[in-house]
Parts: sequence; structure tokens; C-alpha cells
Amino acid sequence: MRTTYVYGNEFWNFYDAQKKPIQDKIDWVIGLVRTLPMVPEKFFKHLQGTDGLFEMRIKVGSNIYRIFCFFDKGNLIILLNGFQKKTDKTPKNEIEKAEQLKQKYYEDQSKK
Repeated sequence: MRTTYVYGNEFWNFYDAQKKPIQDKIDWVIGLVRTLPMVPEKFFKHLQGTDGLFEMRIKVGSNIYRIFCFFDKGNLIILLNGFQKKTDKTPKNEIEKAEQLKQKYYEDQSKK
């Protein structure tokens, strides 16, 4: 259904810093996003107030994690960065980082 592509190192830096059970849950959620025609909002949601950013939503025990991504060329999902969410509101600096990575992705694409 969908393909995922990791842009830059931000996602891998986040992923590699996690323990195996968290990595397994991240992999599972990415699998859902790749294969389900309609992904439940519990796992994948558009970020309001952004230009096409989505968040993959991961919960392991009482810990909550987010991975920012966006769609390119239809069913291609570009994974940008991730973080552990410690407050109810998503930190503005994490959203800004994702928006900057998205802009850089398109700049790199225009050079090809």
C-alpha cells in the first residue's frame, strides 16, 4: 500500500537510542501505516496547524513517543524525526525541526 523512506539521520538517531521493546513497537506501527488502508487515529494523525505533517503515535507502557512524517508522491511516507512525549502538548521545537527537515527534503529533491 505505502512505502516509507527515512530522510536524514534524525529518525535513526532517535530509533537507535530506544530499547528493543520500543523499537519493536515503532516497527509495528510503521507496518500498520504501510499496510492498512485506513490507519486508526490512535496510531497516525495529521498535525493541525502544519502543512501536511503527520505523527505516528507509539505508546509503550506509560511512555509516549511520536515520529513526524509526511506524504510525498502519493503513497510515499517520509520519516523525519522522533521524540519521547512528556507533556500533553507536542513541543513546538519538535514540530519546527520536522518542518525544517521537510523543507530540506524538498530542496534536496529539486536538485536531483
